[in-house]
Amino acid sequence: MKEEQIEKLRGVVRDCVSKHLYSSAIFFADKVAAVTADPADIYMQAQALYLGRHYRRAFHLLNASQIVLRDLRFRYLAAKCLEELKEWDQCLLMLGDAKVDEYGNITDTKDYNTMYLDKDGEDREINIISAICFLRGKAYEALENRAHARLWYKAAIKADPLCYEALECLIEGHMLTCEEETNLLATLQFGSEDGWLSLFYACLTKKYDKENVVEAKFRELEDEVSSTKSSDKSLCTLKNNTDLLACKADYYHQCGEYQKCFELTSILLEKDPFHLKCTLVHLAAAMELGHSNELYLMACNLVKDYPQKALSWFAVGSYYYCIKKYDQSRRYFSKATSLDGTFAPAWIGCGNAYAAQEEGDQAMSAYRTASRLFPG
Repeated sequence: MKEEQIEKLRGVVRDCVSKHLYSSAIFFADKVAAVTADPADIYMQAQALYLGRHYRRAFHLLNASQIVLRDLRFRYLAAKCLEELKEWDQCLLMLGDAKVDEYGNITDTKDYNTMYLDKDGEDREINIISAICFLRGKAYEALENRAHARLWYKAAIKADPLCYEALECLIEGHMLTCEEETNLLATLQFGSEDGWLSLFYACLTKKYDKENVVEAKFRELEDEVSSTKSSDKSLCTLKNNTDLLACKADYYHQCGEYQKCFELTSILLEKDPFHLKCTLVHLAAAMELGHSNELYLMACNLVKDYPQKALSWFAVGSYYYCIKKYDQSRRYFSKATSLDGTFAPAWIGCGNAYAAQEEGDQAMSAYRTASRLFPG
């Protein structure tokens, strides 16, 4: 087979992946890899297998290659296969030895001094070390070692501020105190073009500053993005961005402005009814305002669309709490914690339901669990 034909087949594989035709991608990638035995083509075949959910086969292919322990790209994809297989200890072994200090700095990088071949594109890339640190954090969290998970998430966002998922886990998992979040953001090394991202991250963190300070952050972010002049103003502002408005709604909720929060989240959910972060804030505001009908409708839709998510059963619990049926409320809050033990609102909901029935010991037990799991 000529090189020209092989290159065309590589293009076919890439096109199949972009069109989500994974069986076709696997078929053609297998033929290219068989002809060339090139590490890049073997990796392409493994990617196609991974995307086609053939995790065992992809892992076997990567692990059988002589390059798996020398190329971080191979090692990372092999670990991702083990993640999907829920083999967390093996996932950590595949990622190799490394140490991290309490500030999220990697102190032992000997296992990362290997080649990395995935540098053929012109697009901006997220540091592979950051991705590896993030996967380590996920593995430790799955193994219920939240202390180690927290350190590796910090290491991931410090290795590359573009690794938003690491910051999301720290914030959503309430793993850091307000002071720790501030200190972490201060250590991130943003690029010269990432001023807007630094401001966005500042808006996402805990909003316990004075009202004028927090609102100034939102205004500064809007001004920062709008300052990039463009003939089309709709392309250079985040003022109506759903994530930013959901962040504002969360701020209103923390300030006790529940009606203002509810009105904003209602508008947002009309625009994007499946924005789950906004949905959580909407549920919290509706419960504070006693809007039981809204809670009922939201709970029905969430259970239908996301039966395996803790948020759905938290919504059901919130409805029963709102109509003062605390036994049922507690049952559904408990179901939410059984589906996701790191879903903090459900633990607080359990405590509130016990407290409403004057069962102080059980309420304190739920609150202590929340305090232990979620230092933030």
